Amino acid sequence: MTSTVPALGAPSARGSALQAVLLDMDGTLIDTEGFWWDAETAVFEALGHPLDEAWRDIVVGGPMARSAGFLIQATGADITLDELSTLLNDSFEARISRTLPLMPGAKRLLAELLDHGVPTALVSASHRRIMDRVLDSLGAHHFGLTVAGDEVERTKPHPDPYLVAAAGLGADPARCVVVEDTATGIAAAEAAGCRVVAVPSVTAIAPAHRRTVVSSLEEVDLAFLRRLMG
Repeated sequence: MTSTVPALGAPSARGSALQAVLLDMDGTLIDTEGFWWDAETAVFEALGHPLDEAWRDIVVGGPMARSAGFLIQATGADITLDELSTLLNDSFEARISRTLPLMPGAKRLLAELLDHGVPTALVSASHRRIMDRVLDSLGAHHFGLTVAGDEVERTKPHPDPYLVAAAGLGADPARCVVVEDTATGIAAAEAAGCRVVAVPSVTAIAPAHRRTVVSSLEEVDLAFLRRLMG
């Protein structure tokens, strides 16, 4: 699949209070945050550098460059950032080729948004090669737009990915609901001015202004999302 990232500055949509739903991928729609840690652990073991379990919370949900850079510095591994990124993507892709479990409620929510014609985007810090592999299982038809982490100048926690997604759907960020699972993604969404539904996957997240925390996507449907905009 080719990139569908538009330029910033598209006109805002008019009409419904809820103009678009923007969804994170790893840990939000697919149960893969553990896969990334497994991939990182396997790669560094092969390099002769076992990882400390305490580092897991530091790297989870972050962009590839930040996570890989931290692990190189923490372990002292003799490898470049580009080399490590390739190895991590290879290891992760091998894992999702064997199994790709969806989070509870994800399939139902995506189908409901599609059935009601709600503009929807998939927004991830993962690279395009990983996103396209995941889309084979999620169904690319569920999304009007997809934004990968290697297609924006600054990925999460910067607001750029969500600003790009909102612009591409012709939506006002303030009238978009973002569904995220990590503090990094939530920081990006809130910096973009979006309303957030947090579904924590690894670490706890507290409710805040314009942020609603739920335990599972099974609690989220279109009526719920529309009420948040009320």
